[in-house]
Amino acid sequence: MTALLNRYLLLPIPKVDGFLIGIDDKGNPVKRFSVGDESLQNWSNEVKNKTHPSIIPDCICIEIKGAVAVELSIKEFPIKPVAFKGRYYKRVNNSNHLLSLVEIADMHLRSFNTSWDSYINPEKTIDRISLEKVSVFISNCNNDRPYIITDDPLTVLNKYELIKNDQVTNAAYLMFADGDVFDTTIELGRFSTPTSIKDGATVRADLFSEVDLVLDFIRKHINKGYIITGDPRREERWQYPMDALREIVINMIVHRDYMHYGDSSVKIYDDYIEFFNPGRLPENITVEQLVKGDYSSQARNRKIAAAFKEAQFIEKYGSGIKRIIKGFAEYGLKQPVFENFQHGFRVMVYAETVGETVGETVGETVGETLRGTSAIILSLIKNDPHITRKELAEKTNLSTRGIEYQIDKLKKAKLINRVGSTKSGFWTVLD
Repeated sequence: MTALLNRYLLLPIPKVDGFLIGIDDKGNPVKRFSVGDESLQNWSNEVKNKTHPSIIPDCICIEIKGAVAVELSIKEFPIKPVAFKGRYYKRVNNSNHLLSLVEIADMHLRSFNTSWDSYINPEKTIDRISLEKVSVFISNCNNDRPYIITDDPLTVLNKYELIKNDQVTNAAYLMFADGDVFDTTIELGRFSTPTSIKDGATVRADLFSEVDLVLDFIRKHINKGYIITGDPRREERWQYPMDALREIVINMIVHRDYMHYGDSSVKIYDDYIEFFNPGRLPENITVEQLVKGDYSSQARNRKIAAAFKEAQFIEKYGSGIKRIIKGFAEYGLKQPVFENFQHGFRVMVYAETVGETVGETVGETVGETLRGTSAIILSLIKNDPHITRKELAEKTNLSTRGIEYQIDKLKKAKLINRVGSTKSGFWTVLD
C-alpha cells in the first residue's frame, strides 16, 4: 500500500471531500478493491467523456482504515447545468430527477448572473417600441425626485440596457411595445360559480399598462361602500384593500415566467379572488419563508423588476408580501393564501362573507347600508353590550388589530359608544 501511495506521490490524509471509490456506505474499505496502473486515468476520462461541458475530476489515492481508496473531486463548474450522457439531473433527497427545460434555462441564466428578459429578442425591431410609453416611464421615474432624468427616450433605453446596439431586449418589448403583446396575456373573469362566468376580458398590453387594466376590471366587479365619519367627505371602502390588490397584480406581472406557454389569470367570485401566474417560487424559498419575510429577494426578470422599481411601482425588493398581508390585516380580513400550484403560483384573497344587512336599515342613521365585518361586529355588540374585544376577535376570526380597526370605524360613524372602563364598562348602540 505504501508503494502505491508513493507511486501517485500522495500521503495518507485523515479527511476527504469528494466521491470515494473503494469505500462502502458505512465508511469501511471494500474487500478485494484494487487500483491498476491506469485506473485513475480511465476514471477521469470516463467522467470527461460523459459530461457536457466536459469536466475533469481530480483523482487521488488515499488511505482509509489501513486500506487504499480513491477520491474523485470536482470543483464547482461556473457554467450550469452540466449534462450527464446528454441529460440534466438534479438531486432531490436521495434520488435523481430530470430537470425541466425551464429549470435548465433558469440555471444557465443564473450562472451568467443574468435573466431571460435581458436577452435580445431577434424577432422584434426597435420600431415596435413606443417612445411615448418610454416618455411616460421617464415621467414616473422623475416624480417627486430631486435628481431627474433629462435624456431622450432612446438614450434612456440604452442607459438601462433595454436596447443594445439598436436591438430590442425581451424586457424592452414587454414593457414598451406599441400594440398588443401576446406574450403578456392575462385572462380575466367574473364567476358566479367555478363553471359559470358572468363577464370576461383578455388583456394583451405592455406590462405597465396591464397593472391599471387588471385593477380596472377588478373594481368593476367588486363591491364598494362608504363610511360616514361626520366629515363633509365620505370615506370610500372597497370590498378588498385596493393597495394590497395592486401589490398582488404588480407581483404577478413582474415575477411571471414569460418563457412558459401558459397565461396569467384573475378569477373573481362573490367572496374571493384567485390570482394565478406561471412560474413557481424558486426552489430555495418556501411558502412559509415567503409569508414570514425570511428570504432574500431574487427577481426572475431582473430588468423588468429594476424598471418597475425605477418607475416607483415597487417600493423595495422583497417587501411586497409584507405589505399585502398588512393591508388585509388592517382591513379586518383573512390573511391571503399563497401557494405553489401546478406550474405556477397562486394567491387567494377573501372578502367579508355576510350576505345580509344587519341592524335593519342602518342607512337611516348614516346614509348608507352597513355590510360585512362591520355589520357582524355591530350585531354582536347589540346582542351582548358587555362583549370584550378578545371575544369579538374569536367570533369573527380577526386579529386584535383588525377588531380595533372595525371598532374605530363604528365609533367614527357614530354607531357605537363605550361607557365606562375597558374592563368593567359596556357598549351602547347609538340611534
